[in-house]
Amino acid sequence: MKEIIKKYYKDFLLRGLTVMGCGPIVLAIIYTILELCGVEVMLNGWQVALGIITIMALAFVAAGVTVVYQIEELPLVKAIGIHGAVLYVAYAIVYLVNGWLQRGYIPFLVFTAIFIVGYLVVWGIVYIVIKKSTDKINAKITEKSE
Repeated sequence: MKEIIKKYYKDFLLRGLTVMGCGPIVLAIIYTILELCGVEVMLNGWQVALGIITIMALAFVAAGVTVVYQIEELPLVKAIGIHGAVLYVAYAIVYLVNGWLQRGYIPFLVFTAIFIVGYLVVWGIVYIVIKKSTDKINAKITEKSE
């Protein structure tokens, strides 16, 4: 059991460290889109540093938590639930720390609804892509066996 935990811990760290450098790029894209949309954003040095550090941490967690899908003993539905819950908490913390999400019942309700819809859309797309790919492979196998 200890070896299994050690293996997944290493995978979590490796995935997180590999992707966390993309966080600042995503942040730059977000600020660029805001600028192009006419939203004036004035940041001081502390806000820039905080944004970069928190987005890097978010990217680390988001990439690292995908290791749950490698755990064979974990049913897919539970893995999806863990993945979604960890992402939700991580995004909420980063948004609150950076002041991107106002504190209050309504803002959290809107954030939660958008997160759930977005998460389900992404999973729907993943499911469709995997289903089509699996169907093609199965068709080739059936074709060869005939």
